[in-house]
Amino acid sequence: MAKRPLVLTLGDPAGIGPDITLLAWRARVAERIPPFVLLGDPDVLAARANRLGLSVRIETVADPRETAGRFGEALPVLPLTVASPVVQGRPDAANAGAVQQSIERAVSLVLSGDARAVVTNPVSKAVLYRAGFGFPGHTEFLASLSGGPGAPPHPVMMLVADELKVVPVTIHIPLKDVASALNQELIVSTLATTARDLQRYFGLARPRLAVTGLNPHAGEDGALGREEIEIIAPAIRDAQKQGLDVTGPHPADTLFHAEARQTYDAVIAMYHDQALIPFKTLAFEHGVNVTLGLPFLRTSPDHGTAFALAGTGKASPRSLIEALRLADTMAAQAETDA
Repeated sequence: MAKRPLVLTLGDPAGIGPDITLLAWRARVAERIPPFVLLGDPDVLAARANRLGLSVRIETVADPRETAGRFGEALPVLPLTVASPVVQGRPDAANAGAVQQSIERAVSLVLSGDARAVVTNPVSKAVLYRAGFGFPGHTEFLASLSGGPGAPPHPVMMLVADELKVVPVTIHIPLKDVASALNQELIVSTLATTARDLQRYFGLARPRLAVTGLNPHAGEDGALGREEIEIIAPAIRDAQKQGLDVTGPHPADTLFHAEARQTYDAVIAMYHDQALIPFKTLAFEHGVNVTLGLPFLRTSPDHGTAFALAGTGKASPRSLIEALRLADTMAAQAETDA
């Protein structure tokens, strides 16, 4: 029996999502890419293939279960029509509804058991905001789609590469708001979710987590800030009492060199750029964005829409390829442990 496919979202159709989707499918044999089905507009995909001079057979399917039988010869697409003609490199808020609908349907397919994991193509938050999108980003929107009564789960964004795994405690907020957003409960929750999902999806029996400070030199014993003393260190102690293998707070500027990276499985950083600058320095071409803490599995390329590259033939599918592979590996690990 063929395993369920991955489901790939549309992303912003004016960006490089169509380009890298086509290129990833063409590399399916050489790169051993697991079967995936795209939730998108087949006409947009065909037009982009024509512009790029790519010979790709595109077939619409009515059910994800048709993917396995088609994937070897054609790129399967669950059709979803965009509202406005797509011009590569020119984002259009009129198509934001289709972008959002693609994400919603992808999550629904995984929650219903028809697909194994969601892999999301890049979106433009600015374009979505212009159309009334009410979430800070992809991660928060995905949490809202998790279903069930009560508040949505606390999503945790982890960037993954062979060289490094990093998690920012705060994500899409201004830097000036980070200190006031940090609290002991948020840090402990992030540590617990990260440890649990590293066990579930990566097979790490007792993940080693290293926590950064917020301030230079981790506050220098309070001389450069007291967040380490009053918030971060108590959160670490609470997590340790729960049985987690956690160290810190460490000065962030000494935590990412090669020798230090041998001492932990993941870094928990206090804010977005503290995590993503070292990560993208080490793994810009092949890093993967993973959302932890949800009742479904989601990965994504660790880059944006790159409108300037859309339709030029210069976009690299490497991060999408790694996102598809990682989703397959994580799903297999979770299925083995179930």
